[in-house]
Amino acid sequence: MCGIAGIFNFNYEAVEKENLSDMLEEMKRRGPDDRGVYIDKNIGIGQVRLSIIDLSERGHQPMFSNDSRYAIVFNGEIYNYLELKEQLRSKYDFRTGTDTEVILAAYINWGEACVDRFNGMWAFAIYDTISGEMFLSRDRYGVKPLYYYVNDKTFVFASEIKAIHKLNKQTLHRDDKTIFEYLVYNRTDQSCDTFVKEIKRVQHGYNISIKKGSIEFKKWYDLKLNSVNPWSSPEEYIETFTSAISLRLRSDVPVGVCLSGGLDSSGVTTIISDVLGKKDVFAFSAVYGANKRGDESKYINLYSNLVNLKLIFPTEDTFFEDLDDFMDCHFEPVHTMSIYSQFKVMKDASKYVTVALDGQGADEQLAGYHYFFSSYFRELLTGFKLLKFCNEFSSYYKQHHSLFALKYMMFYLLPDLFKNKLGALKNSSLTESFFKVNNKGSDISKLLFNPKSLNESLFQHFEYKLEHNLKWNDLNSMYFSLELREPFLDYRLVERTLASPSHFKINKGFTKWIYRESMKGVLNDLIRLRQDKVGFDNPADEWLKTLKMKELVYDTLNSKIIIDAQILNIKECSYKYQKHLNGEIDISKEIWKWIHLAKFLEKCN
Repeated sequence: MCGIAGIFNFNYEAVEKENLSDMLEEMKRRGPDDRGVYIDKNIGIGQVRLSIIDLSERGHQPMFSNDSRYAIVFNGEIYNYLELKEQLRSKYDFRTGTDTEVILAAYINWGEACVDRFNGMWAFAIYDTISGEMFLSRDRYGVKPLYYYVNDKTFVFASEIKAIHKLNKQTLHRDDKTIFEYLVYNRTDQSCDTFVKEIKRVQHGYNISIKKGSIEFKKWYDLKLNSVNPWSSPEEYIETFTSAISLRLRSDVPVGVCLSGGLDSSGVTTIISDVLGKKDVFAFSAVYGANKRGDESKYINLYSNLVNLKLIFPTEDTFFEDLDDFMDCHFEPVHTMSIYSQFKVMKDASKYVTVALDGQGADEQLAGYHYFFSSYFRELLTGFKLLKFCNEFSSYYKQHHSLFALKYMMFYLLPDLFKNKLGALKNSSLTESFFKVNNKGSDISKLLFNPKSLNESLFQHFEYKLEHNLKWNDLNSMYFSLELREPFLDYRLVERTLASPSHFKINKGFTKWIYRESMKGVLNDLIRLRQDKVGFDNPADEWLKTLKMKELVYDTLNSKIIIDAQILNIKECSYKYQKHLNGEIDISKEIWKWIHLAKFLEKCN
């Protein structure tokens, strides 16, 4: 787990070591254990290392192949590296115990197709010192980040935007379309675009080949094409789930788990402690006090005798103490203060472990969000399965006492024009001119708000929504030199779950049906059958009413950077914030977006 960076000058101008070193310095928290740079005239690559597998100096990067032809910089983990190493041992003389060397050997023997064999998370670059070509790859679902900047003279890549921004700050501009979709739809990272117009994201499941002056982007992984083998039983599911967790416990440093108290992280924790027998594992949980929003103590305390439980207490005071670091961590704005809770958990967890597992990715494949019911209902209605629809809606209503899913389904059925108009009504805090100009170019409605079936909605989430969560995971953890691993994103689980019929995901008013069934007798039923969803939430609405936060909000709305940007309707924002203070509405997410947007604009100014 590391930070990587590179420069490829098409005009054959020599790479300056200082530029590469500056980029690595911006990412030093990602890799405090080692640092390396290799420059070959117009090409340079570098890495900051967090040592996880083979802690010796042999793991230094850039790492070279035995014949010194290929050099690699790598960020991530290949969990099945031991199995691949056995396959390659007769073809390659291994000198280290790292998974990095396994990637090199796999590339030498299998070429670009090597990535099909990897079970893991990665972003890596391999440079061929003889041909002068470079190959870059990003993992299937976008667990590990990879950004780039390109013009007719150069191609620059890095694990974080701020590393590239460091080199090109004077020539970069804000991307208004991305800002618009962040403010209106709470969406980011659904395309290659970032908040900086000239810096792009290598999309998940893509490879890049650079040969002389040409760049080729190639999609190497297609989730739909690979989702063809459905589950046959819950027993089959839990066997693969256990295997996914077991693989992600491979480490030469201490490993823990993030325990939110929800269904997903509790399942991971239970498998580790009860099935795999690791009773001394550290579990880290955010708590806020009884009756506080986001507090999961009721469920977390069930594990007090099963794991080494460490309770972490994010408060409005710790938030202000950490605010500058939090803003430094997240160069791009995030749309909710709940992300801070994970930030605080990572900060405290890093005192005990270097690796942690969490439950990310389960909702997007197992229909964990309640609006997925609406996709399922639409599927049943349009498929004329009326009896099934009536039974499922009845079960849903009995479980949740809500018409939310029905309302959401009606929203899906609206034409895109009306969806956009509803967005306009909801987001009166934007200036009219900013809304009109950027609303025309947004395709969010088509990407996420018009699924014809449950599985289509799930595929859309993997393609266009999951990645912003993964980005936050990566930044929050790596800021404290901690590696976060997601067993639910083992491709064997994802592909077979998405290949399975809808009733394996939603059944009788329950989400995540096959997962819940597989955990019978393993996971406490108080958790296994719970229907609410919290995750790493926090009492943001209360925090935003404190004196310190009032001052921050008013300073933000009256700042020159916000006024000059002409994005927010200052008068309307002030009016809505006062209503929030009066307890008439809860717009904590919207208020936070104003604050973080202002901080971002300051960086880009």
